[in-house]
Amino acid sequence: MIFKNKIKIVLLLLCDIAFLYLALFATIIIRYGADFYVHFVETHFFPFTIIFLPWIVIFYVAGLYDLRQLRNNIDFLKVLGLAIFVSAIVAVFLFYLVPFFGITPKTNLFVFMLVFAFVEVLWRRSFNRLIASGQAPIKVLLVGSGKITDTVYRHVTANRQLGYEVKARLTPEEMHAEPKRLHDGALTEQINLVVVPREIKYDAKLNKVLYELFGRGIAVWDIVNFYEAVMKKIPLAGLEESWFLDNLINQQKFYDQLKRAVEFLSALVLGVVLAPFLALIAIVIKLTSPGPAIYQQLRVGKNGAHFTLHKFRTMRENAEQRGVQWADPNDLRATAFGKLLRYTHVDEFPQLLNILRNEISFVGPRPERPEFIDTLREKIPYYETRLLVRPGITGWAQINYRYGASVEDAHEKLEYDIYYIKNRSIILDIAIILKTLKSFFANQT
Repeated sequence: MIFKNKIKIVLLLLCDIAFLYLALFATIIIRYGADFYVHFVETHFFPFTIIFLPWIVIFYVAGLYDLRQLRNNIDFLKVLGLAIFVSAIVAVFLFYLVPFFGITPKTNLFVFMLVFAFVEVLWRRSFNRLIASGQAPIKVLLVGSGKITDTVYRHVTANRQLGYEVKARLTPEEMHAEPKRLHDGALTEQINLVVVPREIKYDAKLNKVLYELFGRGIAVWDIVNFYEAVMKKIPLAGLEESWFLDNLINQQKFYDQLKRAVEFLSALVLGVVLAPFLALIAIVIKLTSPGPAIYQQLRVGKNGAHFTLHKFRTMRENAEQRGVQWADPNDLRATAFGKLLRYTHVDEFPQLLNILRNEISFVGPRPERPEFIDTLREKIPYYETRLLVRPGITGWAQINYRYGASVEDAHEKLEYDIYYIKNRSIILDIAIILKTLKSFFANQT
């Protein structure tokens, strides 16, 4: 099913590209009539092809290739409309400020925008309806009665576009009492996938039934793997120590070394290029509120090592005179300019120095303060797992979950962090960096 979902995304991408060119072709016909061929091939094809590249990136950043977001509701239409608008602004910027293109279309670009917006909305609504209303290709028999199973069931039921349908459910007690119910239920409902609790693999009698179903071509997953596939995070409640030994030990060593080299060079270049801008930000902070421009705070890094994190100060001086507090997106301690810095994430830029020092990464779990780490270790199982890799300026939890300001939020974000640690790769890191920009499309931290 994961492969089939990738096929859907590729199809969606190819059709978007096709509709971009179709809209351009229609625009040229509307504007030039019988002379359309010369204007299309010799004048407009190459410049617009270059323009389409950032359009696709913007669509990706906006989440328009994420199957979980593809529903025909007002939120989706808002994101689609905003993505088209931002793409239009980028097109205007490139056409009028970059002389390389050789054309500066006004009416043509306006007509193209109208045509593409019309056909894209129709196409996207049709695609969303198709993947949500068609019969799910993977029929699931779900075994379990706990929070994890209930969460997966609700998510799959509400997101048919993912390609799964829960046709039957059994409690572990029912399956243990009568293993034949599992066998008969799978065959009666023409099940393609059986999802069971991890501990079932230790039951010899039930394992025999599952093996027989496997021999009939029915896939068997444990609930943790299925939860990971559909939710894009790892359920803490379904784990035990052996899972970490099987999945996280000695992984990604080569990639981690390559990542370090690339990040050092990137941070060095960005630091030099942005130096005048960062100096200006520091001056504005000093002029608008008393206190230092750069705020230094002790954080916990890889393997529990402490380091000093650097950020532009966004709160008033002595903001923690009453003790350590969780930060909040609407924190009353923030200055007026500080709120702007936090909203645009510009306050994070001084952390380039931490990257050069090999204390953090561009992508990874967010570094926490020692005071919070001690508390969270006591209240959240396996919390220390997030310290296996260097923390990051942004991360998988940051783009998938709201601003964290409680133990419950930390628990939820840890599930995303463990997913990142298990699956980290250059592709995932690039996706996270791009999707960090999604905060400009939706109110999400």
